[in-house]
Amino acid sequence: MRTSQLLAFAAALPSTLAAYKGFNYGSSGQTESTFEAAFTSAQDLVGTSFTSARLYTMIQDTTTNTPIEAIPAAIATNTTLLFGLWASAGDADFANELAALSSAISTYGSSLTDLVAGISVGSEDIYRITPIGVESDAGTGVGPDVIIDYIGQVRSAIAGTVLADVPVGHVDTYNVWTNSSQDALIAAVDFLGVDAYPYYETTKANSIDNANATFWADYSDTTAVSTDKPVWITETGWPVSGATENEAVASVDNAQTYFSEVGCLAFADDINIWWYTLQDAGSSPSFGVVGAGSPPPTTPLYSLSC
Repeated sequence: MRTSQLLAFAAALPSTLAAYKGFNYGSSGQTESTFEAAFTSAQDLVGTSFTSARLYTMIQDTTTNTPIEAIPAAIATNTTLLFGLWASAGDADFANELAALSSAISTYGSSLTDLVAGISVGSEDIYRITPIGVESDAGTGVGPDVIIDYIGQVRSAIAGTVLADVPVGHVDTYNVWTNSSQDALIAAVDFLGVDAYPYYETTKANSIDNANATFWADYSDTTAVSTDKPVWITETGWPVSGATENEAVASVDNAQTYFSEVGCLAFADDINIWWYTLQDAGSSPSFGVVGAGSPPPTTPLYSLSC
């Protein structure tokens, strides 16, 4: 479907509550104050405001099972959270993720009621054990049977709490979701979180000219297998700098184009989306919307106006 067709479709939709619109945030080296500074900068960005945050773990960095300090930072800044529990480190580590989740519920109670958009059990765990993931040294992963078991454990942990009605899902790449071997996992989740990066799809014609069509084809393929469950965009973006991947060139101009064509359309269509990412200066490739600075600057490297 072309951009003009998608925009026409979006315009025809009935008005709904605004979707979640945020960034992905790592945990390494982060504290309550750095999370709060980042969340504030994201809300104050020139051109638009991002008011949600996706997390990969419930555990505060350098601790065993202390709840991540993004939570009090989110409460202070009225930032919604997509909780994440890391699911590829084994049963003992997942038990610590569950302990941190339960502790967070006990500690923050009703403050979490309107704060938590959902709970993701894992992130690209199945992708990492696919041939593509193994070839790219993506790291340790687990199969869908493990994720399904962990989803059941999360549902038990939140039963009867303030988070009892929060949707529980899983995040993986679009080509994992579209494999028929994931039917049982799709049946087990409340939502499908999809990660898709045309920049990395080197087996396709992946120049910026094709990126918009490629991304929305990936998204459409995922929705086609979702059995009418919501499909949330949990990661996407285009790098401002870094290596050329096949036909995909990392540049500020191309990141601007990708944001305008993919991000703005997702906003218009009220799709929950967590962009990658607010700031990662020094990384290669670098997907940061803003450059270096502490706290993160509020002037983006390219226009975020839609």
